Amino acid sequence: MSSNRLESSDLVPDEAHWIPLSDLMTGLMVMFLLIAVTFMVHVETEAYNVRQVAVAYNEIKDALFEELQAEFKNDLPKWNAQIIKEDLSIRFMEPEVLFATGSSELKPEFRDILASFFPRYVRILTSPRFKGSISEVRIEGHTSSGWIGVATPDEAYFRNMELSQARTRSALTYALSLPQVNEQREWLRRNLTANGLSSSHPVFDASGAEDAARSRRVEFKVRTDAETRIARILEVSK
Repeated sequence: MSSNRLESSDLVPDEAHWIPLSDLMTGLMVMFLLIAVTFMVHVETEAYNVRQVAVAYNEIKDALFEELQAEFKNDLPKWNAQIIKEDLSIRFMEPEVLFATGSSELKPEFRDILASFFPRYVRILTSPRFKGSISEVRIEGHTSSGWIGVATPDEAYFRNMELSQARTRSALTYALSLPQVNEQREWLRRNLTANGLSSSHPVFDASGAEDAARSRRVEFKVRTDAETRIARILEVSK
């Protein structure tokens, strides 16, 4: 027999050295299943942590609303103010008491209101129950969309922006000058901000038209650290 003749064993691979296709597919399926289960556990853990923050936020919001309501319920009517639970804001809605038209100087009546309101407000926010959960206290200034004598809505918006920013700075400056908040001054410098928003958040009446008088207002608004904590959870999970 010729030496060039191939044996049958030279044409057929040794099957002992090959993993059967069915075993290979089973191994891959198990691996993908483990990856999927791990991912699902990770997502569920992340969702659980976010839910816990949301629950804690709602508890803090409810408790803080109740504290503010109890403290100021007798004052709100005479101040023409209201507490809005959804965003934990206290809204002062009497433009004739707050500032003169076109001016950023606080009227004496509004100074008296702030002198009564702000120290009590800060005392609640900086109490051990709430202090660690608050990331910002915002003084927001809002205007109506109009401006007498201007030609365009854009011009009115920009002038109102300048005015609202000046008004919130005036309110912040006066609030921080009150001797009753001396002990909380360092905390306030870290957390209290002044935000002029022009006419970007007007108030509307029942017919859907802008209520110019109610749109001209000052709000004190609390932001908790819930958003920051959720962002940290999502960042760690990446």
